[in-house]
Amino acid sequence: MTHASGRPVFSLEKLRVLAGDIPLVHGVSLTVAAGETLALVGESGSGKTMTAMAALDLVPPGIRVEGRRTLGDTSLETLSPRDWEDLHGGRVGVVFQEPMSALNPLHRIGRQIGEAITLHQPLRGRALRKRALELMQQVRLPRPEQLIDAWPHELSGGQRQRVVIAMAIANRPELLIADEPTTALDVTVARDILLLLKELADSLGMAMLLITHDLNLVRRWADRVCVLHRGRVQETGNTDEVLVRPTSIHTRALIDAEPEGTPAPVLAQAPEVLSTRDLSVAFQRPKALFRPRPSPFVALHPVSLTLRQGETLGIVGESGSGKSTLAQALLRLVASTGEIRLGDTRLDQLGGRALRSERRHVQIVFQDPFGALSPRMTIEDIVSEGLRFHFPELDRDALRDQVARTLSSVGISLDALARYPHEFSGGQRARIALARALILQPRILVLDEPTSSLDRTVQRQLIELLRTLQQERQISYLFISHDLAVVRAMAHRLMVLKEGELIEQGSTREVIEQPRHVYTRQLIEAAFYRSS
Repeated sequence: MTHASGRPVFSLEKLRVLAGDIPLVHGVSLTVAAGETLALVGESGSGKTMTAMAALDLVPPGIRVEGRRTLGDTSLETLSPRDWEDLHGGRVGVVFQEPMSALNPLHRIGRQIGEAITLHQPLRGRALRKRALELMQQVRLPRPEQLIDAWPHELSGGQRQRVVIAMAIANRPELLIADEPTTALDVTVARDILLLLKELADSLGMAMLLITHDLNLVRRWADRVCVLHRGRVQETGNTDEVLVRPTSIHTRALIDAEPEGTPAPVLAQAPEVLSTRDLSVAFQRPKALFRPRPSPFVALHPVSLTLRQGETLGIVGESGSGKSTLAQALLRLVASTGEIRLGDTRLDQLGGRALRSERRHVQIVFQDPFGALSPRMTIEDIVSEGLRFHFPELDRDALRDQVARTLSSVGISLDALARYPHEFSGGQRARIALARALILQPRILVLDEPTSSLDRTVQRQLIELLRTLQQERQISYLFISHDLAVVRAMAHRLMVLKEGELIEQGSTREVIEQPRHVYTRQLIEAAFYRSS
């Protein structure tokens, strides 16, 4: 990666952020030039987002910011509240982590892009719509004439992120701050989004501050990198130099946290615990008045699979490929056709109490542990809920004993019992969600993107925990993910889905090292980048 040679656009000198007398960020200094991408990296809680938000005066009340902040020739600490309003969305654009949260669900796309324009430019009517369409074309949104009148929920994740980018560049900013812009996106969509941001930075002469925990993205897209740990800069330099020859133990820890290793081999005589034959899912489309009913939408074409005891089957593919639909069909959460066998039991033929009884053998861990844990229940109540449903005869002492032993097995201490989900970090919540599933001693765990919202250090800890639990308990995993680096470290076998169809399967090593389908090769090229 080459250095940009543009003029300095944005700089921080000894930036400090304090909550009362407690320092959150300790004297951060950095500079970003025109056309350059500086990656700000570190674990969750390292101060990446706090540094960027403090630089833009976007901190909560009670937070004090000290140090010198410069944008072009402007000293930011001297700005008035009105000056800050002109700067936000004008000279500085921000692309947030979750585009659905950044967009108003009650306003159409065109209106939201238009608002970003009119805050800083006196455009109205046709001129405003024309400028919005130009921005949509600039970020390469398909069919802009149609999407301009669409609602946010009608767009895919990648399309919503492009809308947010269009809003961020609407007034040709000098600085673009991209805060984890690809966290929830597939590898190919993430690649396209970062390519777009890089091209925009080059063409508009913007400086870009890329906040991320994904070193693979940093290797590919950043000119320079600044490593933070607990609010302090550990090292700054050319991306290749820092990531190949790190001088800080904290940088080395980030590099070493990349998923690696393989799961323990499946026992030779391991029995088959799950199988499907020609499992498919179709959704009926709504019927328009005075028109014939359209044909159903096939979300999952017939798929046959097997899963052995102690084995992990990885399911990969882009959004809309049918990964989660397959998992929901296996759990009988959506209507499907075809056989589903749990051991010798036909799940597809069960209903009512018989199905509920069998479900304790197949548990699921969802993508967002915070959204999956009730904020009004204590950890003890959350983890014991399934046990209370399936074993109502257990008394309180027996329940608490099993909850304590299960939490201990995933590395959560007993002082968590009376606490609530918001009191825990993302990694701890993921372990609590795992404990809730494990307490029923299932034969199969469905893991639906369990690491997507976690930084690499926490991901590695969770991967090692899952591999240990699998070896000790001989649990089988159905591991759904778009992160091939994580899947490679977890799965014995791999299935690749595209638009609801199974296009390739085999051992994980064979599929990744010798992919047969062009789509699989595209996924792998987007996921595993190494600079030359």
